[in-house]
Amino acid sequence: RAAVAHSDGDVVYHSVVDAILGALSMPDIGQLFPDNDPRLKGSNSEIFMEEAYKRMTERGYAIGNCDVTLILQRPKVNIEHNGKHVKDTMTANCVRLLRTSPGQVNVKARTHEKLD
Repeated sequence: RAAVAHSDGDVVYHSVVDAILGALSMPDIGQLFPDNDPRLKGSNSEIFMEEAYKRMTERGYAIGNCDVTLILQRPKVNIEHNGKHVKDTMTANCVRLLRTSPGQVNVKARTHEKLD
């Protein structure tokens, strides 16, 4: 099942965007990209990452490190899918969008051990 969201619901991108905006003392993702804006319906969350990156660099900042922890039972992300390792693909996408190096981005996943 996919996340229920107005955009594509990419939780990794949304978390990173909120972390960047928060570090800049800016409004959160929902204020900048409201879920009642019909232009954003189904949008690719990369546009949110690009906007956060732009706002960050315009203020003279750069990514030092980006650490993402996914907490979920499913889908599993420490696996291969269509010949690619899922976590490595997530990391590579964040590196690309944040214009940084692989050594500065970490994506990890854990479960709640079914204690929800």
